[in-house]
Amino acid sequence: MPVVACVDVGSTFTKGVAVDTRTGAVLATASVPTTVPGDVLDGLHRVVEDLAGRAGTPLAAEHVLACSSAGGGLRLAVVGYERAVTAEAGHRVGLSAGARVVHVHAGPLAPADVRALRAAAPDLVLLVGGTDGGNAEVLLHNAERLARARIGVPVVLAGNADATPRAQELLRATGRRVVPAANVLPRIGVLEPAGARAAIRDAFLQHVIGGKGLSRGPTFARLVRGPTPDVVLAGVEVLADGAPDQGVPGLGDVLVVDVGGATTDVYSVLTPEGEDAALRKEVVAPLWRARTVEGDLGMRWGAPGVVEAAVAERLVGAGEAARLHDAAQRRAEDVAMVPVTAEETAEDARLAELAVTVALRRHARAAGPGSAGRDLRRVRAVVGSGGVLRHGGVAVRRQVLRPATTDHAGGWRVPESPAVAVDGRYLLFAVGLLAGDHPQAAARLAHRIVTGRDTLTP
Repeated sequence: MPVVACVDVGSTFTKGVAVDTRTGAVLATASVPTTVPGDVLDGLHRVVEDLAGRAGTPLAAEHVLACSSAGGGLRLAVVGYERAVTAEAGHRVGLSAGARVVHVHAGPLAPADVRALRAAAPDLVLLVGGTDGGNAEVLLHNAERLARARIGVPVVLAGNADATPRAQELLRATGRRVVPAANVLPRIGVLEPAGARAAIRDAFLQHVIGGKGLSRGPTFARLVRGPTPDVVLAGVEVLADGAPDQGVPGLGDVLVVDVGGATTDVYSVLTPEGEDAALRKEVVAPLWRARTVEGDLGMRWGAPGVVEAAVAERLVGAGEAARLHDAAQRRAEDVAMVPVTAEETAEDARLAELAVTVALRRHARAAGPGSAGRDLRRVRAVVGSGGVLRHGGVAVRRQVLRPATTDHAGGWRVPESPAVAVDGRYLLFAVGLLAGDHPQAAARLAHRIVTGRDTLTP
């Protein structure tokens, strides 16, 4: 039987799914603690052995597809030209590539700016600036500064195409590792993330994953196909697009919200219609396939930020805010906490509901004057993910995902009549891992998420 093991190596747990590549059927799932600060291969091997036993078939290394967010995932710094133009474009592209954007700089780098960049401790620098044929001065100045700076991480270069060869020369002259890509903003109003997203993934695999001290030897780096958030976005794209040439249709526009311990991530895949498909009304056009990361919204490390954001959004009153503040502090101080009592379960559900509300507002609302925001009214499926949803009952799941269809006062266009489901077996990452080599199986597996037992709508 053609079976592959899809494995996600996280900072806390390593999860696996065994999938029949002919049918997209799930044969087994498994989860073990990740072995950081030991060798993450130990946890990966344990998951693969568990999957092989449950599925009743051996799984050799060539049958393993892996992604990773261990060691903090991919930390990215963006260096651009103007804050509202190329730096913003680079920021959006970095998020869509599965990175945690830890620093954004706009304009010519000065010595103090270089120190701030170094202090952010990125794994990669995304260097952007200028439209094709436009201003080259700032891009070349920043390339020269990075070439002379004590910042040894790789540089993904995705700026003005006319200036790129000279920028590469400047960086490589001092031994910097450079991965060139197409300009993320070739023309004003045209955002093209695919080239930079692929380059970031390649740089992560070639230069970053092996340098995090997660494993001895090259085996782990060879197994990993990309950072987990990038792989999940690929899975969301399959959910939307399907595999039409393989006879498996997609769902159309989809929205996914993943509530984690430290962050809440939102993914959306939209199809522009009418004038949106032809016109570029904003300086930086919207990404129709987007991911946003809210680093202050989480169930454990990020729990205090959920309460602060909820107060700022006027979602809670003073009394509830005080109670939730205490609950959030307990969770931030004990990140391994598992709710035991009914009160603790209710607190988790409320924190998750607020995190989802704020994260969706930030994802979809207009960024500022002249920006239209993301129109999610035509979304056909809303999918929730994260431990609070996987382990919660139906009532908790409905409560946590309720804002996705009812937050009409939030300043964004709410989906009008979507199916609502929970990725209860954590399959989206496996869909993304399968997408390249097994597109039909990936599309069939994606369908199981919204048509299986975890669907919350009739």
